[in-house]
Amino acid sequence: MTHLDSQLIEHMQTQVKFALTEDVGTGDITAQLIPEDNTITASIISREAAILCGQAWLEEVFLQLGNNVSITWHQNDGDLLEANKPFVTLSGNARSILTGERTALNFIQTLSYTATVANEYSKVVAHTNLSILDTRKTLPGLRLAQKYAVTVGGGKNHRIGLYDAFLIKENHIMAAGSIQNAIAMAKKIAPGKTIEIETENLDEVEEAVTAGADIIMLDNFTYADMSKAVTTFKGRVKFEASGNMTKEQLLEVADTGVDFISIGALTKHIQAVDLSLRAHK
Repeated sequence: MTHLDSQLIEHMQTQVKFALTEDVGTGDITAQLIPEDNTITASIISREAAILCGQAWLEEVFLQLGNNVSITWHQNDGDLLEANKPFVTLSGNARSILTGERTALNFIQTLSYTATVANEYSKVVAHTNLSILDTRKTLPGLRLAQKYAVTVGGGKNHRIGLYDAFLIKENHIMAAGSIQNAIAMAKKIAPGKTIEIETENLDEVEEAVTAGADIIMLDNFTYADMSKAVTTFKGRVKFEASGNMTKEQLLEVADTGVDFISIGALTKHIQAVDLSLRAHK
């Protein structure tokens, strides 16, 4: 998801509508202190270095508020923002700018943080063949937005949801009876869908490979066992390392030869990039 496809655009429009309804409610009574036809110019800055993400969300905010604000971007999604330097200028109706300020900043500060974290992880392994993946550990309602932000930061998307690929985990295996049974049923339920299966030891890896899995998740494996799994079955299956991965571990994991590392922290350990809107005449 490296661009805003039709599904993401629809979600973005819905998210903005909900966020504005949540904030504006029956009307911005404070903005009514300002004459209806007053105009201002305002700039938004980041108080810290960050990867910009969320242009479309900001634009949609002011579109839904009446489309009476001119937006000039000085940087684009994926660019590194310098601290205290304006990255977008807004000109137009004062009421619209001040009413939409918080909603617009909320989206950008969240998505930019996600993109920034993804960029930090991705840069560590940029010289390797390893891909950094996100997970489904996203903020409710912001799944597609955060997954877009991960790609803006240089990471890649795991499955989007429960519908586009199998991820057969310990509880699924127990309910199905065995790894072999689970994979066989998956092939019947949705032929052609990617089948990934979580394993906890080398015996389970062998069973999963033999049963025809596409991707093997190595959950909390030692580096030695990761290397052994990859060496034994290289070319027959892809491997994903998982389990509380930190930036400090990435290069050691990359050295084992796995194809992917999935990191929940990209989308669940979220803070806000410190943004500020400054109005001027």
